Amino acid sequence: MARVVRIFKTLRNHWKKSTVGFCLLAYGSHWLYGKHCDNLLRRAACEEAQVFGNHQILPHSAIKKATVFLNPAACKGKARTLFEKNAAPILHLAGIDITVVKTDYEGQAKKLLELMEKTDLIIVAGGDGTVQEVITGLLRRDDEASFSKIPIGFIPLGGTNTLSHTLYPERENKVEQITEATLSILKGETVPIDVLQIKGEQDQPVFAVQGIRWGSYRDASVKVSKYWYLGPLKARAAHLFSALKEWPQQHQASISYLGPAERPPEEPEQKPSRPPLYVRIYRRLALYWSPPKVEVPVEPTPEPWEEAQLSAVELSITTQNHQPDLLRTLDSMSIHIEPDTIAKGKFIQLGAQKMTDPLLHPEDSQVLLASRCSLHLPQGTEGHFSIDSEEYEAMSVDVTLLPRKLHFLCHPTRKQELLQSPTATAQS
Repeated sequence: MARVVRIFKTLRNHWKKSTVGFCLLAYGSHWLYGKHCDNLLRRAACEEAQVFGNHQILPHSAIKKATVFLNPAACKGKARTLFEKNAAPILHLAGIDITVVKTDYEGQAKKLLELMEKTDLIIVAGGDGTVQEVITGLLRRDDEASFSKIPIGFIPLGGTNTLSHTLYPERENKVEQITEATLSILKGETVPIDVLQIKGEQDQPVFAVQGIRWGSYRDASVKVSKYWYLGPLKARAAHLFSALKEWPQQHQASISYLGPAERPPEEPEQKPSRPPLYVRIYRRLALYWSPPKVEVPVEPTPEPWEEAQLSAVELSITTQNHQPDLLRTLDSMSIHIEPDTIAKGKFIQLGAQKMTDPLLHPEDSQVLLASRCSLHLPQGTEGHFSIDSEEYEAMSVDVTLLPRKLHFLCHPTRKQELLQSPTATAQS
């Protein structure tokens, strides 16, 4: 008992050192406990992946091949370590023959996709920018009609992983998020994703799964890192200095667009069976003896294009992938025109909120639904677009919606949620 009393007296007499030591001990214990929990998550995921690997392969079946496009620079250079510790063991244990392609510079994934041979599965390990590069290279291929049917998996390793909110349940733990996404790839459930084709006057088209942003909020967001020393106030500081430098923030352009288009019928997964021989003979004879039909030329109906002049603080053209409706009958993209009459205080507040939710828009924004649009910028316009978090020079562009163009692998429960969404239920 006397020894315990001496210990407490020592702690009381050296309370500053005791407080620092206790804080370090608490932090170290919390860190070790977090590492232990992460190891438990990895072990559970590997055990689940082992079940897929234990399935017997038939004699004439080939091992499933997957090509992984890994961006080592994602997540501030931690993406390679995150992939090798959390995702790679799961894929190997599942019996998948994986080929890892590591990108060394920006735009390399586009070039590699144009040369890629046939594969059973494409896996993107990175962030929004890596996804944008991979789908752009994929859809630029001459045989994109067949390659676009290959399922695509997404392992969120980047700083911004917007698509993961659509494909997987929300998870705060990074290890749990990665392992769950990798296991979802093995389970094989897919969800159709819309794609935007963005084409300038001379350049090759660029493709995006989220959208294109042009305006003051985008310009201020790329300068936030300059004010790192302000901590949590850096986003507000970037928008404050942007407002002080130039006000009002106006971006003028003209836009012409077509309204939503009806969704085409889905292609059957399996080809219809071939009819019997006597049916085929009868059809050929009927076609041979029937008189030729005279085709009456039909004048094409002019497309109902609409035009609008805009002056906005920001313009964004986005897909519906953030809240997809698998049963909708009309396909469209959303054009948000945010008015330039916003006050400075509201501009700073909303700009800080857009750093975490780029799809946030003020209530008085004008919203247009379109299947195609042409954005015409005045001659001499400077600045940049943000296309899926990647920076491109601002210019006049044509934007076309490609509905359900790609199929991304998703979590089974997430797909059930999308099928049971309120909009889907109302139309079913």
